[in-house]
Amino acid sequence: MNATSETKQRILLGVTGGIAAYKSAEIVRRLQDQHCEVRVVMTQSAEQFIGPLTFQALTGHPTYKHLFDSTDNAMEHIDLARWADKILIAPASANFMAKLVGGLADDLLSTLCLAADIPIYIAPAMNQAMWANKATQDNLSVLIERDIQILGPDEGSQACGEIGPGRLLEPVEIVSTILANKETLKGKTVVITAGPTREALDPVRFISNHSSGKMGYELAKQAKLAGATVKLVSGPTQLFAPKGITHYPVETAEEMHQTVMQHMASADLFIACAAVADYRPQSVANNKIKKDADTLNIQMKKNPDILADVCQLTDKPYCVGFAAETENLLENAQKKLKAKSADLIIANQVGKSSEGESVGFNADTNHAFIVSKNSTIDLGQHPKSQLAQHLIQHIAESYEKRHSS
Repeated sequence: MNATSETKQRILLGVTGGIAAYKSAEIVRRLQDQHCEVRVVMTQSAEQFIGPLTFQALTGHPTYKHLFDSTDNAMEHIDLARWADKILIAPASANFMAKLVGGLADDLLSTLCLAADIPIYIAPAMNQAMWANKATQDNLSVLIERDIQILGPDEGSQACGEIGPGRLLEPVEIVSTILANKETLKGKTVVITAGPTREALDPVRFISNHSSGKMGYELAKQAKLAGATVKLVSGPTQLFAPKGITHYPVETAEEMHQTVMQHMASADLFIACAAVADYRPQSVANNKIKKDADTLNIQMKKNPDILADVCQLTDKPYCVGFAAETENLLENAQKKLKAKSADLIIANQVGKSSEGESVGFNADTNHAFIVSKNSTIDLGQHPKSQLAQHLIQHIAESYEKRHSS
């Protein structure tokens, strides 16, 4: 394939201190294999693990290192930030993640990140205890809220001899992820539901579920990166709405149904990711229910089925549903696909993975399957941010096939 101006992305690779820095050379090569133009910026700590001449030989360009250097352009941090299409920091140390959160600008790499108005991706790599430390996890949450894309980390044995999360994601996965964010949904309107719903029992109590909304919010973010106009209809969560999308906060299943249906006329795709309550109390007490009796009987009635109602529209959008199951995952997903007349169902097990890790609801990872009429694709277990990227890519490709046939 010949490189063209459309396919030749300009990637600024930041390398920070850590034993995984040697893998950055492979990242450069894999980016070049995909016709990317690469420039490398190193921190002082990174030079302890790999030499700048390695990157200069690979890229054919100087390796940038210092913020203040009489031989360099005084506005290098601005020029590099304007030159690049994307910034990738791999490996990203715990120290550099903290710098990004604090908005520090005490070296070239941190300064140009502060000056950049382009997508920033970081691939963390550190000791498993450092990754699990509350300070690092708090910093991670802030970076996610600021729409910085997190790639990994992976799990496994580490250079220190310990085992756990903190390994740098494999270069091939890093490169495929950052380059997959093309505008495959440009000109399309995507309506996404996320989070739980709450169904009131009385003025102080409600029935709900453990959904955190993380998967739906990550899908909204990735759909926006893919060029779509995104409308996010969300139940109550602790999350910040991604930049550049329209956010419609709701509380009950009926409110979510009403809001979704109001936007279906303009929707090209509908992704029903929310964990909507199937039932609600038939009546809501006007005052707080008192603990007077040993038992309490509550009559429940069905909530509207949002996905099914959208799928029944005469001019329906491309419809993707989610199936969170505790048993018979794929069998139940196939039943849901047929019963709702959806185009795709994304199936995921909730509870504990085979390794004992929490997956699905209120977790940072998920193991998903894409279920269609003719196939089932196992995407494996990944952080939700990474899984969302894969899902949006597949949904966009499936939508395009449906409308080009």
